[in-house]
Amino acid sequence: MSYSHLLLALSVVFIWGTNFVVIRWGLDGLPPLLFATLRFAFSALPWLLFIPRPAVPWYKLALFGVLLGGQFALMFLAIRADISPGLASLVIQVQVFFTIGLSLLMLGERVRGYQLVGLLLGVAGLAVIASHIDATLTPKGIGLMVTAALFWASANMVVKTVGRVDMLGFMVWTCLFAVPPLLALSWWVEGPTLMLSSVQQASATVWACVLWQAVGNSLYGYGAWNWLLARHPAATVTPLALLVPVFGMGASALSLGESLPGWKLGAAALVLCGLAVIVLWPRWRARLSRT
Repeated sequence: MSYSHLLLALSVVFIWGTNFVVIRWGLDGLPPLLFATLRFAFSALPWLLFIPRPAVPWYKLALFGVLLGGQFALMFLAIRADISPGLASLVIQVQVFFTIGLSLLMLGERVRGYQLVGLLLGVAGLAVIASHIDATLTPKGIGLMVTAALFWASANMVVKTVGRVDMLGFMVWTCLFAVPPLLALSWWVEGPTLMLSSVQQASATVWACVLWQAVGNSLYGYGAWNWLLARHPAATVTPLALLVPVFGMGASALSLGESLPGWKLGAAALVLCGLAVIVLWPRWRARLSRT
């Protein structure tokens, strides 16, 4: 990978990691379900007027959009008051473990020994997190984030069935289907009065957070990431995603004053080691077999 492509990949990882702080800022002015609704609305419009629909069945576009919408709705609900952005960026990574489990159950894939080792390390990290419940981390927050990770993993199962398509177009068109259920939930749970007043009173900073979610995190992030995947082996690109919680926890500490005690760093090390074993072990083994 050239230095320019490496910098592009790092810019995506940086955006995805620091995005958890942006979510926290946006929640200061918008209720979580409405925030999620606006995020997906601006990810779809006006872009779908210019970007053609990929050759994917409508039901798969709809299913992916609903699952991704559920993931972000749960994340926003958790980050509002029940988990710090830094820890949220770490816990959501258990989607890797859920993806492996769903691949085993739904696609008949075989779980290998190194994947079990990685899973055990990840579970150990989550156990450390769960043992430190306090004002900034509640059981509800952990539950919401773990469920969000399950939604993300389920969305990954849909992606596995669509084959090679224009992923930017796929993201734009699937986001359209996330809007109706999120809007209905916001109307039902948060109420039209709060929705209207929140939109009317939202500051420029809050609207910038919404646009950052839609354009920076979704369209640029996924577009650049998949552009890189089309030009480099997945084993070269995907390991860089391990830096997402590093950027997330660092940005939360610098921007929001989130503390980083030893237990939090230890939990992060366990989860990241588990992810590293799963992502990097095949590459290491291939190198060893050539020596």
